[in-house]
Amino acid sequence: MASLPSLAISGTPHKLDADVRKLSPASVPLEKRLSYQRSPPTADGGREASVQPLDAREALALLREGTGVESAFYVPLLQQCIETRSLPDAQVIHAHIIKTGTHEEAFISTSLVDVYMKCGAPHHARKLFDTLPQRNVVTWTALITGYVRNSEPENAILIFVRLVESGCYPTNYTLGAVLSACCALYSIELGRQVHGYMVKYGIESETSMGNSLCSLYSKCGSLESSVKAFRRIPNKNVISWTTIISACGDNGDTELGLTLFADMLSEDVEPNEYTLTSALSLCCMVQDLSLGKQIHSFCIKFGCESQLPVKNSIMYLYLKCGEIDEARSLFDEMDTVSLITWNAMIAGHAQMMNLAKDDMAAHHSGFEAFKVFQKLNRSGMKPDLYSFSSILTVCSGLLAIEQGEQIHAQTIKSGYLSDIVVSSALVNMYNKCGCIDDATKAFVEMPTRTLISWTSMLTGYSQHGRSKEAIQLFEDMRLVGIRPNQITFVGVLSACSHAGMVDEAEYYFNMMKNEYGIKPVMDHYACMVDMFVRQGRLEDAFAFVKKMDFEPNEIIWSILIAGCRSHGNVDLGFHAAERLLELKPKGIETYILLLNMYISAERWQDVSRVRKLMKDENIGSIRDRSWISIKDKVYFFRANDRCHPQSAEMYALLESLLQKATCLGYVPYKSVELSDKQDEENSVGSAAATHHSERLAIAFGLINMTEGTTIRVVKNITMCRDCHNSVKFFSILTKREIIVRDSKRLHRFRDGRCSCGDFGALLL
Repeated sequence: MASLPSLAISGTPHKLDADVRKLSPASVPLEKRLSYQRSPPTADGGREASVQPLDAREALALLREGTGVESAFYVPLLQQCIETRSLPDAQVIHAHIIKTGTHEEAFISTSLVDVYMKCGAPHHARKLFDTLPQRNVVTWTALITGYVRNSEPENAILIFVRLVESGCYPTNYTLGAVLSACCALYSIELGRQVHGYMVKYGIESETSMGNSLCSLYSKCGSLESSVKAFRRIPNKNVISWTTIISACGDNGDTELGLTLFADMLSEDVEPNEYTLTSALSLCCMVQDLSLGKQIHSFCIKFGCESQLPVKNSIMYLYLKCGEIDEARSLFDEMDTVSLITWNAMIAGHAQMMNLAKDDMAAHHSGFEAFKVFQKLNRSGMKPDLYSFSSILTVCSGLLAIEQGEQIHAQTIKSGYLSDIVVSSALVNMYNKCGCIDDATKAFVEMPTRTLISWTSMLTGYSQHGRSKEAIQLFEDMRLVGIRPNQITFVGVLSACSHAGMVDEAEYYFNMMKNEYGIKPVMDHYACMVDMFVRQGRLEDAFAFVKKMDFEPNEIIWSILIAGCRSHGNVDLGFHAAERLLELKPKGIETYILLLNMYISAERWQDVSRVRKLMKDENIGSIRDRSWISIKDKVYFFRANDRCHPQSAEMYALLESLLQKATCLGYVPYKSVELSDKQDEENSVGSAAATHHSERLAIAFGLINMTEGTTIRVVKNITMCRDCHNSVKFFSILTKREIIVRDSKRLHRFRDGRCSCGDFGALLL
């Protein structure tokens, strides 16, 4: 071919370079010319040493009319279409194949089916498949595998049925693809049928088939069947072991998973990075740092410590076990940080808030999570749904409404607000921060809702004292076909309790048992007992307790004691107190409740008995702490705290408010206190602190926040009766909404009322 004419490629005139013509002598077979590459021009019009491959259209343009083409010519062109995922080029090549008559070859037609599937065009692949005069098992398998890859497992199963009906015998690759389709459908029934087919033809014991079966049963939630499939593999490879170890983690059997990992090592099977990642995940689940460090050593030994998934798993293990410094060190040493790494750091700090030894440490972890999230935003990477859901959880724990609103805006901008996980976390954040109206708006705007979404919103209504809205939402949820669970009914019964709707509570309690087959747990009984106590129906409350299927716990007896004190029934109160003492409670607030009751009745012998029990049980002093966030800074307070620079102003404001509250009907209530002083760790006093920590935090907020701004305070223990009562008056005098979230519930004070229905006043 001495010279080539100018060619039109995609409508654009194009003349091949002289260099290409020189590299294309007639003596060179046409299919080999694809190995020649066209050098890009330099600034002076010359050629560099580096070269670029011809694209598919240029390669086809090399052919003259009537030139015979061998099928091998198309192989690299089709492969290039797969690599670039270029559907238009694939269609051009397909047209050329038809023009040259090569489409009748099974090899070429099968390759085209595979290309269309890998280019994301299953409809083109199916149309081609249906026109083929001849199909072999490779063609069938290409179509089945393609459907699985394109998330159409139902079609993959239907094609497999047609394959079997046609008399064609499937290969291991075919059956592996079908099992993947069963996994995608979470259909253990279909999987078992395919398994039976494999047993019938004696290929169950082949390693690849056993691995696929192990994975199928695991993903369908049948760990027992997964282990059986694993045991039947005669020649287990590292994939076999990794699959079953991962299956144990996915199905919650960490002990078996770690045992299998040890068995694998004892059989001298060398783990790969996926095996070690799965084993590290198991250590995370049981928070076994010691074993995790040993596996970390294995990672170093086998040279896969530098693998990003392994590094992420090691880092998350240290985070999960509270080793923040080690996790941070690993994070800082990473040359490449993936979004998974960022998310692990954020989620790890969020979890540390719950595991922290004290409130200061919890808040420190929360603000570290904010810092990591900010760094993620500045890194150039975009947060995903896991990033947003984790940081919104942090906002919930810190009552960080300002940061939460900023993240809300970011989710809208990024488009992740439509994700069910993010929108549910947003609803929960607004609920926890006391913004029930914003939570309602976020819930209404959710494109789809899950049981978690409905339950979270229902519980929010209940906690904010909106009982009617909670019950209406429950009925709406049932109407749309969402089946409630145990937690949903806790929210419903709590709403009934707040509103004193006894008949409705008994109706829903029976509905839970009879209609939904949910066995009541302690939380359900606590809601019912609380409801009777609020109504002053103490005899009914005790009678209900006697009907319980198990012995009442510390919470139940505490509710009864608080109710008896509130309604003046000392005899029943003393009876409940005796039952409570038999349990030897561990909560220090429970002992305060008992001491208050006995001191009020001047039963000094019982007071001494409770104090002795506290000493025997090594019950220390109560640490009253509260904190408030203002402009990204957290301010901590303790009872009678005078260390703050604004203490004088705070105490003056509190005295003024209390004097005005007294004129409105406020009557101080004194209760027993456990000393908060270092030198009186186990002492008990009888005089109440003048100002508990939440009062000081509220005063600080009133001084430093703009008029009309909601005051949000977090307290580490339950509010006492006196503070609860006084803050109600503060909300009237300051015309502010004051939110206090204590260790048990959220209190939203507005216009002299609390969202808890004064349940807090029944406790201490």
